[in-house]
Amino acid sequence: MKISVNVRKDGDAHRSRATLAKRGAVLLAAAIWIVSGALLWRTEVPSLHLAELDPREYFSAPQLARIADYRRVTRALLVGSLVVEGAVLAVFAWKTAGLVEAVGGLFRGRIRTGVALGALAAVALWLALLPLSGVSHWRRRRYGLSHQGYDGWLRDEAVSLAVQVVLVALAVAAFMALAAWLGHSWWLAGGPALALAGTVFLLAYPLIIQPLFNRSEPLPDRELAAKIEALAREEGVTVKAVEVTDASRQTTAANAYVTGIGPTRRVVLFDTLLDGRFTRPEILSVSAHELAHVGRRHLWKGLGWFALIAIPCVFVLAWITERRGGLAEPAAVPLALAVAFTLFVVTLPLSNAVSRRYEAEADWIALRTTDNPASFVQLERKLVLSGLVDPAPPGWFSFALATHPSAMKRIAMAEVFRYRSRAGS
Repeated sequence: MKISVNVRKDGDAHRSRATLAKRGAVLLAAAIWIVSGALLWRTEVPSLHLAELDPREYFSAPQLARIADYRRVTRALLVGSLVVEGAVLAVFAWKTAGLVEAVGGLFRGRIRTGVALGALAAVALWLALLPLSGVSHWRRRRYGLSHQGYDGWLRDEAVSLAVQVVLVALAVAAFMALAAWLGHSWWLAGGPALALAGTVFLLAYPLIIQPLFNRSEPLPDRELAAKIEALAREEGVTVKAVEVTDASRQTTAANAYVTGIGPTRRVVLFDTLLDGRFTRPEILSVSAHELAHVGRRHLWKGLGWFALIAIPCVFVLAWITERRGGLAEPAAVPLALAVAFTLFVVTLPLSNAVSRRYEAEADWIALRTTDNPASFVQLERKLVLSGLVDPAPPGWFSFALATHPSAMKRIAMAEVFRYRSRAGS
């Protein structure tokens, strides 16, 4: 007796179940992404209605004209830099065959050839952007934003190139090794590995990279340091140190930042912030802002966002490079670099929106801690003038490229805080 079996129908059922499983996995991953993003997006800033303030109420007409003249060109240089980077990487991806043949003759082995291609791309980008960087430095000197000579500027540019070459070489070697080891699914390990690399970078930055450009030392004004430490205690923050860095080597603009994570975490003030142009309450205001970044774990949350963005981007990178034989092959490296740059540009508005949101939260906490909105407003005015920052940049720039809220939005927040304090709410 013969028993007929419809193998095709059984195979169709298996394929259908596999398809459903894949769709379920994608939906689950999307749900996890959305929930994680929603949790990371939350801040302590209450719902505020910020007025549209007129910059002319805070800055004179000559000041605004000088800022507009300076920033008009810097914005063009920034956009031009992105265009140049994209063009250089597109040419590399287009000329892959010739590049692999030329480089492969000097470096034996797939990973060594791929690393050499990555380093070559980094050098080519540096050379292509050097003229634009030179124009930017010339304008900073012309407008009094820098007294650094061209020899010092070129030295910093060379150090920056060395750092970029090392980072690109490590990334290419790691991704190619993963692709060779795990095959098509290497991105499952590549995304988390990239997030881990970001954590290591933040941990090592103040110890290894920052000293290549600037020297830092403990804040010598012990009275000021004690007040900053008191602010830290009030915000429930522990930092390894409050330091001052010799930023005046490169700029006359004033600023401060928080760097490092865990044992390397510290608050760093520019020495230009301490040159007499800023009052003690203004310095405490900017310090409270930086401490708020620590207290609200913005660096860690930033790493969370980096992971959320990096993992799907690495999947796209892996999917596209499969068209060149997979990232285990050197021929895929130029394409991978071009794709990585494209993904960086595409995700930049989201990254900057997150940055602006966390900066606004740090502003609000600083206002709450110092309870001195008048000093906050004066600080913003002086930061604008010291760095020739556009207090109200064009909307397209704010959306795509601005990492901080505009000065006018920050001043508007201070005015709302002042009103709420007077109203007792």
